[in-house]
Amino acid sequence: MSKHEHRADLPGHQHQSPVEADEWDERYGEDQMWSGMPNEQLVVEVSELAPGTALDVGCGEGADAIWLAERGWRVTAIDVSAKALGRATRAAAAAGTEVEWRQVGLEGAGASTYDLVSVFYPALLRGDGAIITTLLDAVAPGGTLLVVHHAHVDRERAREHGFDPDDYVRHEDLVAALTDRPGWVVEIAEQRARTAPDGPGAHHHTDSVLRARRA
Repeated sequence: MSKHEHRADLPGHQHQSPVEADEWDERYGEDQMWSGMPNEQLVVEVSELAPGTALDVGCGEGADAIWLAERGWRVTAIDVSAKALGRATRAAAAAGTEVEWRQVGLEGAGASTYDLVSVFYPALLRGDGAIITTLLDAVAPGGTLLVVHHAHVDRERAREHGFDPDDYVRHEDLVAALTDRPGWVVEIAEQRARTAPDGPGAHHHTDSVLRARRA
């Protein structure tokens, strides 16, 4: 999959329950949804990093995880949709890459830490803020957090899909959390033009890119 869009337009992707998993399976339908290309900001931000362990949160059909694995990363990729993970598994086999695919949301990913945690267009419920702690705790000392949001969300369009953007962790929330937390260095927090293929998400033209390093 290429997560060239998406979950930020739709509800609850990172919080697994049987109902939500079924909803995501239904959304993925019978045909491949995404382009199969890695997200461009992933390529830009990660190409120069030394490979290590990586966690791809909300991996969808797997293009980002496969791209990382092809470059020597040891990748764990999580998603709530069994249908998406099935496509990801087949794509990895076709590419000759090894990825650990797990059908869980971020809360179920366990206590392991990773040299890279990447999250593209997440739908992480803000709640009491614990999900931000869970995300940051997944990054190993010396590791990198890369999170990309859509810079401009059409709230009316999102609410038509049953999604209230104000209920979810925003780019600004993460920047504020990292700024207040000792041991973190925010290396990039900026808006950047994006190139989106035709299909879902093509109406988004700007990304909010956050890259931070844990000391």
